[in-house]
Amino acid sequence: MMSDNNKNVEIETLGEFGLIDELTSDTVLRNVSSHVGIGDDCAVISENDGEDKLLSSDMLVEGVHFNLSYMPLKSLGFKAVSVNVSDVYAMNGLPEQITVSLGVSSKFPVEALKELYAGIHAACEYYSVDLVGGDTTSSFSGLILSISVLGTASKSDVSLRSGAKENDLLIVSGDVGSSYLGLQILEREKGVFNSNPNIQPKLDGYDELIKKQLQPIARMDVISMFREMSFTPTSMIDVSDGLASEIMHLAKSSGCSFSVYSDKLPILEKSILTAQELGIDPYVCALNGGEDYELLFTADQKDFEKFKNNPNFSIIGFATDKSNANLLIDKNDSAVTLNAQGWRHF
Repeated sequence: MMSDNNKNVEIETLGEFGLIDELTSDTVLRNVSSHVGIGDDCAVISENDGEDKLLSSDMLVEGVHFNLSYMPLKSLGFKAVSVNVSDVYAMNGLPEQITVSLGVSSKFPVEALKELYAGIHAACEYYSVDLVGGDTTSSFSGLILSISVLGTASKSDVSLRSGAKENDLLIVSGDVGSSYLGLQILEREKGVFNSNPNIQPKLDGYDELIKKQLQPIARMDVISMFREMSFTPTSMIDVSDGLASEIMHLAKSSGCSFSVYSDKLPILEKSILTAQELGIDPYVCALNGGEDYELLFTADQKDFEKFKNNPNFSIIGFATDKSNANLLIDKNDSAVTLNAQGWRHF
């Protein structure tokens, strides 16, 4: 019999990031060019010409990350590229090349895969990246789409998760929570259709939220704004697993904590109304929804004037000493510990 000391650990008890830590804790970087390895949005490969290479990969699995009952294949192709280039923008860099690896079952005709690649090509054109290779294999469990991206950034521009310091401003681009609410609308209407296929889905009026779920746009425009401002974030991450989760990643990597003001969270009026319609707290959606692909970053206090009245950004909090907890402060100045309840991969 297996002793308790040798009892197998279930993956779900660790979660995605605990599993990554468990599998990679013994990783050794053997090449001097491997400047930053596992633990950031991209690996950083040092070059000798003043630029660094940024490398990342992401995988989308049918039934886990997308549902083809409401996800058009062209939108899926576009989204898969957006998800990956967003990691490069999160390092304050620019993507240049991607590779696409595809696991596909025989249920897909060639025409369907061409539709998927039409979305990939459209995204390549939009983000000015080149599709330079990949792999294709059979799959017995549905569609699997894995993309790797290579980008560049000057050494002085690279923004890691680990650079935030006490009193830095915590800032997020755009709005948060919309993508999650778009998903909830799609799931609601799928449930209605499954119960009665004669009832047409009620999607009118939710276009903006649904588009943010099905075809998110990575924030390459934010990187251009940074260049125009002559600004470099002290730390940065993209909002993929949920705002609260990403705040806690920055805190852990930077060795600090954050105080976040709930009334400063950028939530669209349509998102608030839709959340109320669905009986969901809009602030829970904003903090824990995920797949917004906005950029969350920190800035030195001296850069306050660059962001205080800028409609593209919201200052949502500030960094504190690591001895403090990560706090969420409401409009009455009541504080609770910030918890991450966003996307769990296992």
